[in-house]
Amino acid sequence: MNMHMTWPGEALEFFAAAEDAIRQVPPAFPLEATVAVNPWLGQTGEDRAVAAARLARVGGGAMFLPRQSVSGMIDSGEITPEDLADAAARHGITSDALRRAARLNAPSVQPLPTVADLAREASGIDWPGLIEERFGSWAAAHFDQGQAFWPAAKGDAWRSWRAYGSRDLTPGLAGLHGFNARVAEAPTDVRAAFCAACDALGLTREAAQLYFHRLLVTLSGWAQYARHLGWIAERDGGRDRTLFELLTIRLIWDEALLEQGGALTRDAWHAALHDYAMPIEPDQEMRLCAALQEAADLGAERKLADMLDGPSAAVTDARPAIQAAFCIDVRSEVLRRALEAADPDLRTIGFAGFFGLPIRHHGHASDIVEMRAPILLAPAVDTQAEGDDTESRIYLRAIRAWGRFKRAAVSAFAFVEAAGPLYVGKLVRDGLGLPKPASSSHAPTLHLPLEERVAAAARILKAMSLTSGFARLVLICGHGSEVANAPHRSALQCGACGGHAGDVNARLLAALLNDQAVRGRLAGEGIEIPADTHFVAGLHDTVSDEVALFTDGVHSSHAGDIARLKLALKQAGALARTERAQSLPHGVADALASRGQDWSEIRPEWGLAGCRGFIAAPRSRTAGRDLGGRVFLHDYDWRQDEDAATLELILSAPVVVASWIALQYHGSTVAPETFGAGNKLLHNVVGGIGVLEGNGGALRAGLPWQSVHDGAAPRHAASRLVVAIDAPEAMISEVLDRQPHVRALFDNGWLTLVRLDETGAVAARYTKNGWAGYAAERAEARSAA
Repeated sequence: MNMHMTWPGEALEFFAAAEDAIRQVPPAFPLEATVAVNPWLGQTGEDRAVAAARLARVGGGAMFLPRQSVSGMIDSGEITPEDLADAAARHGITSDALRRAARLNAPSVQPLPTVADLAREASGIDWPGLIEERFGSWAAAHFDQGQAFWPAAKGDAWRSWRAYGSRDLTPGLAGLHGFNARVAEAPTDVRAAFCAACDALGLTREAAQLYFHRLLVTLSGWAQYARHLGWIAERDGGRDRTLFELLTIRLIWDEALLEQGGALTRDAWHAALHDYAMPIEPDQEMRLCAALQEAADLGAERKLADMLDGPSAAVTDARPAIQAAFCIDVRSEVLRRALEAADPDLRTIGFAGFFGLPIRHHGHASDIVEMRAPILLAPAVDTQAEGDDTESRIYLRAIRAWGRFKRAAVSAFAFVEAAGPLYVGKLVRDGLGLPKPASSSHAPTLHLPLEERVAAAARILKAMSLTSGFARLVLICGHGSEVANAPHRSALQCGACGGHAGDVNARLLAALLNDQAVRGRLAGEGIEIPADTHFVAGLHDTVSDEVALFTDGVHSSHAGDIARLKLALKQAGALARTERAQSLPHGVADALASRGQDWSEIRPEWGLAGCRGFIAAPRSRTAGRDLGGRVFLHDYDWRQDEDAATLELILSAPVVVASWIALQYHGSTVAPETFGAGNKLLHNVVGGIGVLEGNGGALRAGLPWQSVHDGAAPRHAASRLVVAIDAPEAMISEVLDRQPHVRALFDNGWLTLVRLDETGAVAARYTKNGWAGYAAERAEARSAA
């Protein structure tokens, strides 16, 4: 917000309270480039139990597993008596009290009321529902990204809504008389309108922040979408006031309802303001829920520790036949394990799937800029597909024109009558899930001065801990998910590539590392790439577990290496499909390759459901261990990281991205009504932004129910992500001192941090008070209970 005008002190306090409330809202990104977001991003600066109490008061949904789910985990042995005792001690509760609480349903908590809620009670008219419907009707047109055939005029949200609201007759017909005139007469300056509404509502400084947060929650996915506009602007050094304007719009509704509501509504509202001003403190029931979630977290942590226990794989100095670098994505773990089993002389590497190249990419014959990088980074490099795209542009424009003709009001019905039979072949092909004609592939180009290319190559190889021991053939393998009829398909793509597949980044890095001029300068950075080493890019389809290789530029001298890699990939794909088919409804290994083309398939793959750990260590620490496709694997050798710069990068970027993914799945599982996208079978895409569940209602953010549930039980175990680092304690602590926002994730209970020893076993656990031996720390907590 621009504060250059002179405002009274009280107004400035309300502006600040609005800013604080806006920061409590998580961003939601559009469907074309979905980004996994921690739904509690605005609360990570406080303890989980306090955050849960805050959200309960504003209607922000549950944060912890339902008690009956925890009770079932206790009965099945998934949560042990030791886990319960440890959790009880951490929360100052007796084990017996915690065990009893697991058998009782938590009492329901009603959020604090808005004026619309109070008006509904007084009049019997569903004002909250009407506001949601009218607000959504306007927002769908205002924020439309090209889906609407007749788009609304663009401009700022406040001006757009005033034009809409001053003509909308629905509120008056429902009983809110004079609403059109009120909107038409509202100040043109949104800040003045905001202050006037606060004054009319009798808002106090103490109640403002929580009340504003409550109003933003009632705007559901629209508030989250607007927050993403502000979040991106702030990341790039700018400002965006869209969400402030939405908050003001929602204030106007409450102001109007209060004015019309009479003494009964006013008295109830004054009582509500008192409740909004009360300090936030979790009550005993909320503490019990937090402790039960802690028990589930500890159970998952114990399982991962058990998986890592025992001697690690033997390390050999022999040159590997092939090296294959995959994204750290948990789906890569299954294929990496299968690939190493298929060819024992092949070694795999884990690294963030944008491969260190945050780019703005222009695809072939496209003017759309694809931000292929983690959302935490602002892409700084422009790339484009090679080749003349004139013919393709003409063809695509003809396709778009034909599509608009088919949907036009005058021609639509006649078109179906006349041309419908011509589409029988397409219907049969799509209905049977037959493969579509392959599209041509255009290699991307990276235009940077030689010095910048060398610096990028050195930085990336050091971050990969790959500065020596290069094989003759090194695969740089991105990943993507080929699915049909899926609005949320970008959620299955690479989380490190902005909701896109990782092929472009992989191909750019392979070309960069094959550049002889770059190699010649890398020696000065202490990185000697052998003359016979060649880098090749690939793309792992996570639905079929097939890997496509981009072999352009491969010399005939490496034909044998390519053939060996293809054979290993073929065998590994078969092994991975056999493993994954067991977890998918009606999953058959031989049919997984075509599952993504089935337009009726609501669960083409599980995505990252089940993720529970992040390991930064040499591959030797985890090689040969079956981690079940539940762990992010990032190669890291602390001995090559003298100033801890690489570790700092890992903790502040890949770990944060992984935490967003894990917490998004957590939120979509425990609070699907708030942080989930609902039932895929009922989805209607709105504006190219998000989905409605049915033909109206709230914009839904998060993951569809079918992405986290198989119809009988959840597929995602809602537990805290365990971050395991192979590095000295002092080194990790030094990085946390440099990154206080990352430290807060561990201090406030959002993530767990442990240290691995030289065998790959969990040796110590980080706490607010320092490091404690893992076994001793848990034993001490149990004895205290």
